[in-house]
Amino acid sequence: MNLISELLQKCSSATPSAGKEWEEYIQIRGLVEKIRKKQKGLSVVFEGSRQDYFSDLMSWAQEYGASCECFTVANFGAEGYGLRATKDIKAEELFLWIPRKMLMTVESAQNSLLGPLYNQDRIMQAMGNVTLALHLLCERTNPESPWLPYIRSLPQEYDTPLYYQQDEVQLLLGTQAVQDVLSQYKNTARQYAYFYKLVQITTGYNLEDDRCECVALQDYKENEQIYIFYGTRSNAELVIHNGFFFQDNAHDRVKIKLGVSKSERLYAMKAEVLARAGIPSSCVFALHCNEPPISAQLLAFLRVFCMTEEELKDYLLGEHAINKIFTLGNSEFPVSWDNEIKLWTFLETRATLLLQTYKTTSEEDRSMLEKPDLSVHSRVAIQLRLAEKQILEKTSASGQAKRLHFQKKLEEGAPIPRYEESDIALLENSDADAKLPIILRKLEEVEEGQEIEVGEDSHLLNRAKVLYGLEANGEPVLEENKAKVSKDVHSTLDSTGSSTQKGERNVADRTEENPKEE
Repeated sequence: MNLISELLQKCSSATPSAGKEWEEYIQIRGLVEKIRKKQKGLSVVFEGSRQDYFSDLMSWAQEYGASCECFTVANFGAEGYGLRATKDIKAEELFLWIPRKMLMTVESAQNSLLGPLYNQDRIMQAMGNVTLALHLLCERTNPESPWLPYIRSLPQEYDTPLYYQQDEVQLLLGTQAVQDVLSQYKNTARQYAYFYKLVQITTGYNLEDDRCECVALQDYKENEQIYIFYGTRSNAELVIHNGFFFQDNAHDRVKIKLGVSKSERLYAMKAEVLARAGIPSSCVFALHCNEPPISAQLLAFLRVFCMTEEELKDYLLGEHAINKIFTLGNSEFPVSWDNEIKLWTFLETRATLLLQTYKTTSEEDRSMLEKPDLSVHSRVAIQLRLAEKQILEKTSASGQAKRLHFQKKLEEGAPIPRYEESDIALLENSDADAKLPIILRKLEEVEEGQEIEVGEDSHLLNRAKVLYGLEANGEPVLEENKAKVSKDVHSTLDSTGSSTQKGERNVADRTEENPKEE
């Protein structure tokens, strides 16, 4: 019990200072290993291997009304066990459904022996995944459980980083995934210690038929493996939550947090332009594995990020200023050749600096992957590390190519493309769904379930809505109110000008020439 208390105390302590996360992980892992050693032999172990119970699983499913005619469970080698089609399946064909009575849910947990604990524990009430985990553990120890055929078919261990050896986790150091991996381990250990002390013991749901259904997203031939779609997850998310690396992941990306410094002299003007475009002055964006590596929103942010004072004034008060906002994310309409050179230089430099934070090179990673004795977990960790570097390398190369392209345009004295009225409000020309004003689109880089925090800039967003003829509540705005807002912007510009007169010009120039990550 002392070890459990020590583990709970350690996992409930404040977040360690930068650079100390790995040290904390080793300490927590040491306590976990001591507890595992003491509890060895206490777990419920089923006789035989999991594949011995697949026939019972299929019989149980048929008995409870699930559909099993289109597939069977098969071993697909390195990919493990999966579903193999037993007949041709057409795209959009419903090939699997599971009645509600077969599902382990929070509701079924409440109706089990966990019910009294659930009703009094706020953590279980707030975290459905924890409730389901405890529900599964309780049913696993119950020889009369109706879910036993399903539970016996589950793996004894998984390939998520929670199951990695310490040296395998160490291979993730330097990647963007490592912070989430260490946090996941700490949180899981804390939940275990808490409940130990407390207890001492792509699918959709069909409401009409009360069952879970799966529809094929593509055609499958007989004997082909049937895959499920995990959503547009990056490889870091797939490794952390699903335990595998997807080599041809078209949705892979690397996160990058950028923001306009509030100490910058031009902050108010830049924040205003960004707010009118519906973009926060600080946000987590993504560098993508495909071309182009940046989205329309990130392009718009970087253009504003690198604007000079005169360019900002033009986008705030110049002719067609409001309409120009809508072209910020359109690659066909640069702010200026200098602005394009600055933003692509910044992106090239930023990607190069991020590459230097890794302890190994891409070439070294490729050499390591050629080793035949590499463990599965080590291979996944190195593949993830290499994939992040490849995205950064591609971004750096793309930034360099763009920079040279626009430098040539500047040297040639090429005219800046000007938008026509028919072009206004277009962000991108390749995707019909993307042809929307930025202010009407949700930032795609914001993580699922995470709201954009505007904070001190909320008044700027409201002001942007006023300038477009709408108040924050969507009501029409009177002309005199529009004039008042215009006056506010002039005041901001005036105060900016006065700051310049106070000797801050040189600082601002350095900021513009060398935009920084927040």
